Amino acid sequence: MDDKVDNNHRRLLTLDAHLDTPVHFGRAGWDFGERHDPAVEVAQVDLGRMVEGSLDGGFFAIFTDQGPLTPEGYAAAREHALVRSQLIDTTLARHADRIGIATTAAEARRLDAAGKLVAFKSIENSYPLGDGAAAMAALAQFQRQGVRLVGIVHGKNNQFADSSTDKPTWNGLSPLGRDWVREMNRLGMVIDASHASDATVDQMLALSATPLLLSHSNSRTSYDHPRNIDDARIRRIAAGGGAICASTIYLSELTMGPQRAALFDRLEHIGTLAPLDQAALSREWLALDAVEPLWQTSFEQYIASLKHLIAVAGIDHVCMGADFDGGGGLAGLDNVAHLPRITERLKADGMSDADLAKLWSGNLLRVLEAAEKRASL
Repeated sequence: MDDKVDNNHRRLLTLDAHLDTPVHFGRAGWDFGERHDPAVEVAQVDLGRMVEGSLDGGFFAIFTDQGPLTPEGYAAAREHALVRSQLIDTTLARHADRIGIATTAAEARRLDAAGKLVAFKSIENSYPLGDGAAAMAALAQFQRQGVRLVGIVHGKNNQFADSSTDKPTWNGLSPLGRDWVREMNRLGMVIDASHASDATVDQMLALSATPLLLSHSNSRTSYDHPRNIDDARIRRIAAGGGAICASTIYLSELTMGPQRAALFDRLEHIGTLAPLDQAALSREWLALDAVEPLWQTSFEQYIASLKHLIAVAGIDHVCMGADFDGGGGLAGLDNVAHLPRITERLKADGMSDADLAKLWSGNLLRVLEAAEKRASL
C-alpha cells in the first residue's frame, strides 16, 4: 500500500458501527490487547490489529441469540446480556491506557484527540429486556451502563418487532415495540434498524423523533435478500437524517452447511472453552474457510456495494459496519488490519478527504448526537 494513502487513512477518525468481538472477551488465555495471527485465530478484531489497520474504535455489541418469549427465557437472556456488558467493561479496563469507553460523540472525539482508541457499547437484539414495564426499566439500566445503540430485533421475531428473516407476527412493531421506540428517544439512544422487517422499519421511521441507523446492512440492489434493505427505504432513512453502515455480509449467498452451523454455535460459546479447544475451533473454522467460504463476495463487489449506498443515500448518510467477529469479512478484507485498503481504493477513485471523514465516523457520530439532543432524562 502506498505510504501516502496509508497516512491518509491514519489521519481519519475511523469507527465501525458493529463489532461482535465481545464474544471473545471471556476466553481463557486470550488477550484482547495482543495482535493475534489471523492464520491460526478465528477472532478478527484485537487491539494489535486495530492499531495496524487504524480502526480507531466502534460499537462493541452485546449480542443475545433469540430464545423463547417466556419469563424464564427473558430472565436467562437478561443475565447473559448483563454478564456480557460487564465483561466489556472489565476487558477494556485492563487496557485503559490504550482504549476508553465513550458514551457521547464528544467523548469519542476527546479520546481520539488524546491518542486512545474508542469503545462504544451496543445491544444486538432487544430480547433480553423482557416484557412489559420491566423491559423499559431494563433498557434504562443498560443506558446507565453505557449502551448507546440498540437493535430492536435479530434473526427471529421477538416481543418488540418482526425480523426481516422471519414470518410476520406483529406486522411490524408490537405495542411493546412502540413503547420501546419512545423510550429509546427519551433515553437518547440510537435505534438500530438492522435485522428489522420492512414494516418494522417503516413504523420506526414514522414514530421515532430521532434518525435511524442501520449498523450493518446493505442494499437489496447489490444483493437481493430480506436482510438487506431496498433503495426507497434507504432514501427515506437518509431523508430523516439517518445512515446505513456498509457491511461485508449478504453481498453473496450465505454458505451455511451443517458443519458451519455447528461451528457458529461453538463460537458463540467460545468463552466457555479451554484454550486447547479454542485453538481447535479456530483451526476447524479456518480450514472450512479454505474450502467452503461463508461468503463468495469479492473486494470489488464490496466496493461496488459501498458506492451504490453512497449514490442512493448520499455521502452524508453512509457509514461503516463490517460485522467483524459476527460472520463478516471477505477475501482481502478478512480482519480489521485490512481496512486501509478501503480508503486506498476510494481515494484512488477520487473521494475527497472530507467525504472519507464523513464515511468513516462523521455520519455515525452525527446520528449519535441527534439522539443525544432528544434525550429527556
